[in-house]
Order: sequence, then structure tokens, then C-alpha cells
Amino acid sequence: MNVIEIKNLTFSYPGAAQPTLKNVSLEIEKGDFIAVVGNNGCGKSTLCKVMNGLIPHFISGEFEGTVTAGGLNTLQADIGTLARKVGYVYQDFENQIVRPTVLDDASYACMNYAMEDYRERGESALQQCGLQGRENDYIWQLSGGQTHLLALAGAVSLSPDVLILDEPIAQLDPGHADRIYETLRELNEVWGKTIIVIEHHTEYIADYCRHVLLLKDGSVQWMLPVGEALERVEELRACNIFPPQVTMAAYQMKEEGILSLSGRLPVTVEEGRTAFRDLQYRRQSGTEKKDERQKTRETAASCREVTVSYRSVKGEPRRIFDKFNLELYRGEKIALIGSNGAGKSTLMKMLTGLIKPSEGRVYLEGEDIAGKKPEHLSGTVSLVYQNPEDMFIKDSIEADIAYAMKVRGVQDWKERTAALLERFRLTDLKDRDGRLLSGGQMRRASLAIGIALNPGILLLDEPTANLDIATRREIMDTLREIRRTTETVMIATHDMQLVCEWADRIVVLYQGRVLADGSRDEIFGNREVVETVGIRPPEIFTMGRALDADACCYTVDEFVREFGGV
Repeated sequence: MNVIEIKNLTFSYPGAAQPTLKNVSLEIEKGDFIAVVGNNGCGKSTLCKVMNGLIPHFISGEFEGTVTAGGLNTLQADIGTLARKVGYVYQDFENQIVRPTVLDDASYACMNYAMEDYRERGESALQQCGLQGRENDYIWQLSGGQTHLLALAGAVSLSPDVLILDEPIAQLDPGHADRIYETLRELNEVWGKTIIVIEHHTEYIADYCRHVLLLKDGSVQWMLPVGEALERVEELRACNIFPPQVTMAAYQMKEEGILSLSGRLPVTVEEGRTAFRDLQYRRQSGTEKKDERQKTRETAASCREVTVSYRSVKGEPRRIFDKFNLELYRGEKIALIGSNGAGKSTLMKMLTGLIKPSEGRVYLEGEDIAGKKPEHLSGTVSLVYQNPEDMFIKDSIEADIAYAMKVRGVQDWKERTAALLERFRLTDLKDRDGRLLSGGQMRRASLAIGIALNPGILLLDEPTANLDIATRREIMDTLREIRRTTETVMIATHDMQLVCEWADRIVVLYQGRVLADGSRDEIFGNREVVETVGIRPPEIFTMGRALDADACCYTVDEFVREFGGV
């Protein structure tokens, strides 16, 4: 039985030169779990908004063809009726939270439908989404993952047959990401919901989904079982989709004659155990150790016995740091990791003077910053926010990049602005409003703003969040360039591949304290730290450990080299 049927659908946004969706025909069976993949601009979000009637009822455009959801023609049914057939959770899920307490929010949609059992429906939805026991909490008491589950519960409360989630784990740490997908699996297998996710983390697709739908230039290329879909390595890479690292390693080894496979390529670690079982691990480099020279290095920034608390509407103030200590050394490239709420963003704001500790001292370049305003510190330390649009205050990125230099009287600000535009490949976009750029362009522009004053310390909060794989790689190339020219850089991130490829020191925060501090081997090789914090190492590291308990492979190339003997 099909829950969604699309026939000969073509859709164009007003003023668009060409259709976003082109002659799409598609059938989705009840109970399926589908991942929609494709490069930026291929029409993934547009396709999903067609399924619940947001297009064309709420988002206008030129619409041809027919779409049926839960037996209803979406052109003939109103948006409220369709919401009870197809639930939707947006990538910016926090915008769907509208009430102050958890149960109030989960039951709000049902109350708007004048359902007498709205409260019971909200309670049931919270149970299905793993939030039972939090009914009376305020929404700001929830973690990022729990807030996402609450947005999902709001959709579930209306009992739709289909649930659509746009990039469900883009802003979450690995532990919360796992929880989201485990909840989706239960909704699918236990409660019979049809799940559709727009997703670019192919390792999650391999572990949880049943089918993959590939969109390219607004057209459906194919919909295939997940194993068959993810082994189409070249076709996926041509669309800027990168198969699981296990699959990439097997593909590369097969191409180089290292591995002989009679069946399809593995797409999960469990399948990799069989495919790679005859390979032997031979590490070709020594074990990494934390740089012992830290003892004699010059300190760039430090927190000493710092205590920070946030006032709370309900209960005692929430203490983020209690007698917290950390030293950052000149010339380091540091990754700051930990679960949502561990204190990463708070630490960065404290180093820039945006947050003041109630106790303890913060030092920059050996100077106590107590009493100093953030603008007086901007020449020493700069913070690039997680949401790059927060960096834009003018009507063009050229003006945004120049702003800090102009107001501080930097003599050659015009030349430096032009040089930064060129360096970050923004010259052709200089007159554009930064808030109207693509995700990758906004990231590059925010980085240019961040280094405009040549700060000795650069802090980056989730620089690769919400980016597709191709744009993420573009930003990683930019970060490598910054590494060569900016003295001390610290990145707060959930992106473990970025951590492994970029950082030379990893600091792990847990419940407001430094749980671990060291090299890749010292962090990811410490099972207790990984399990306590909920770190999800790169999949290829997990694959290596599944074959040999001593293996430390952080990239596909390292795995091929050290298990393939090349």
C-alpha cells in the first residue's frame, strides 16, 4: 500500500529560470524508511514540502502534476488536514517550539484542532519520542537533542502516517544523533510510521534506512535498497555524496587489487567485519602523544578556577563551570569536543569577554581581562559564531569585512578588505548581503570577518554545522589555509572527521570540566572517555578497532595503508 504517490510533478518557484522539480513520479510504500539524498539545490526540501501540501498551499509557484498523501489529493485538501497525514520536522527545529513547557508544546497542535484528548495525545507522543518524565519541564531545560525530539513529538501527536525530517542530526552531538535515529527506528518498527529523512550522513543511512532516493537536478535518478544504493560510489560522489567510510575503503582496496570481493561492497561496520576479515593491521607510524613541549610553551589564553552560572526561571542557577582550569598554548590547533550543553560555547564567549565569570580569572596573552569590554579584546581574540548570519550587520559582505577595521582606524583597511575578499573567494560576491548567500559562502564570509583584525587567537563554533559534504570539504580546505597563517585556533565541533584531520590537540569537556586532553590516539583510544561522553569516532576508526583492538585509523587512506600494507 502506498502512502504517498507523485505523478508527473513539475514545480517552479516564482521568477525561477527553470523548474526545481522536473517531471517527478514516485511511490512510497507504507512502513518504509527512506533517505533522500542529492547535492545542494537538487530539490530535496522542495520534494518533501510537496508531500505535505506546504507546496503549493503555503509556498506558491507553478505546479503541474498530482500528489496524493494518505489517499488525499494535496491540491484539494487543506494544509491542516494534510498535517494529520504527513508530519514535518524542519532543519531549524527550534522554530517549531512555541510553548514554554514540554507537555504544553507537545499537545499544542492537538489543542488547536479542538481535540478533547489533546493532553493524552501529547503525553503519548512524548512517550513515543522518549521524553516521558519531562512533561512539566521548561523547554529551555532541554538539551539540543531533547528539543529536537520535542519538535518531533509535536508532529507525532497528530498521529500522521508519514514523518518527514529535514537534516535531523545536523546540529547534534553524536550521542544525541544516535538517540534521534533510535527513536525514528522505534517509530518505524513499533508504531508503523513511514519515515523520510533528508540526510547526508551516509553512515546513519546505512545503519537505519531501508531505501535511498537520489535526486539530481530536480529529477529522481533512482530509489534503491540501501545496500545497493550506497555501493554506487562513483555515481554518489559525482553528486557530492560520500558513501560510508567502510564502503569507500572497500572500493579503494578493490580498485587497487588489495581486496577481492565477490558480492557487493560493505556499507556498515558489521558487513566490513566479513569483507576485511583476512586483512592484517600493520601500523606504519608511531603512537601519537600529547606534545610534551606544552610545559615550556608560551600561554596564549588561560582559565583559572573559573565559575560560571546561568540564572534559571525554575530552580537553582545552572552552573556550567565550577573551579574550571584550562591552558591554551601559542601555535596550537585545538578541537574542543563534548556533548550539547557541556560548556563549549560558554568557554568561547568567556574567552572573548562576552560572558564574565562569577569567580576566577581569564587571561589573554598573560593579561587579566576582568573589566575589559569585548570590543577592546577583538584585536587579540575573535569568535566566529555557529550561525554565520549572526556575523552580518551591514548590507554587503564587503562592508561587513571592513567594519571592524574602519571603526578601529586601521590605515590600510581598504587594501586588507580587498585582500580578504580575494583570499576567501568572495570578490564576485562583495556587494551581496551576507544573509542571502549559500551556506558555504556565508561560512567563508564569516571567517573573513573573524580574521580581519589579525587576532592572535581565533575561536570557531561549529564551522561545519548544517553543511552538505561538498561544502564541508570546502570549509575544511579554508580551515587548513587559516592554520598556516593564524597562530592559535580553537574549534568547537561535533564533526569527528574534522577533529581527526585538522587538530593537533583535543580537549574533551564533560559536565563543565576537562575530562580528557591529548592527541587523537589518547582520546579515541580511551574507551572510558568515548563511552562517558558519547563520542562517536569516525566510522573508519570503529571499523579498524573491530578488526584489531590496537588499530588507530582515522581516515580511509590510513585504513587502506595500514590494513592493506601499501
